[in-house]
Amino acid sequence: MFRTLLVKEFREQWRTWKVIVFLAVFLITGIISPILAKYTPELLKSIPDLPAGLADIIPTPTVADSIAQYLKNTGQFGILLVILLTMGVVAQEKERGTAAMLLTKPVRRSAVILAKWLTGMTIVLAGLIVGGLACLAYTTALFEPIPFGAFWTLNLLLLVYLGVYLTVALMASALARSQSIAAAGAFGGLIVLLILGSIPRVSDYMPGQLVTWGSSLVLKGDVTAWPALGVSVGIIVLALVIACLRFEREEI
Repeated sequence: MFRTLLVKEFREQWRTWKVIVFLAVFLITGIISPILAKYTPELLKSIPDLPAGLADIIPTPTVADSIAQYLKNTGQFGILLVILLTMGVVAQEKERGTAAMLLTKPVRRSAVILAKWLTGMTIVLAGLIVGGLACLAYTTALFEPIPFGAFWTLNLLLLVYLGVYLTVALMASALARSQSIAAAGAFGGLIVLLILGSIPRVSDYMPGQLVTWGSSLVLKGDVTAWPALGVSVGIIVLALVIACLRFEREEI
């Protein structure tokens, strides 16, 4: 039955074009990040009437700039996409009454939540693979080859990072009775995590530190963020448990 739920979720995501949009945005992000890193300094230098000496202090782009652009773009667009992808998946079905129809069949309510979560995480993983391959190819062509294993470890850390926001959005959707409330809850969770991530010392334990760790791996630095990884996994598990318990006990 769980397999049937997964097929249903993937089919719905495909029919609503969410999968295609998600993969397309990640592909464009993977392509454009190295290009922006390579040619933005040159475009700045070509500006007419540029003050004397300013062109000389614009640094020559490197692999580090390409990785920084990839992390920045993937993080920003990725968070927005996972929230839009997930925030209505439960609330929408409750609002339209399709959840009640589904639960007339012999299926555990927690399985419904887990199927939606696994579908979302699979789509995020596919997006990171598509975008990562594009970034890897363009960075190699425009700069130099980057460590293959370290780069994909970076993407695994990005998967956990985006998974936090996806799961929080799913929890908000399970807690809400309507899509508008679910959206408010999902973006509220985003704001809380961003605020906590900006507080000194507390930020060392927040999901954003995973991005710094991934960059350090590729650029052969010595930064690690095991506490942040543990907290991120803990947030995902806790949010999933809350979503499952809420859906199990809710009258639909």
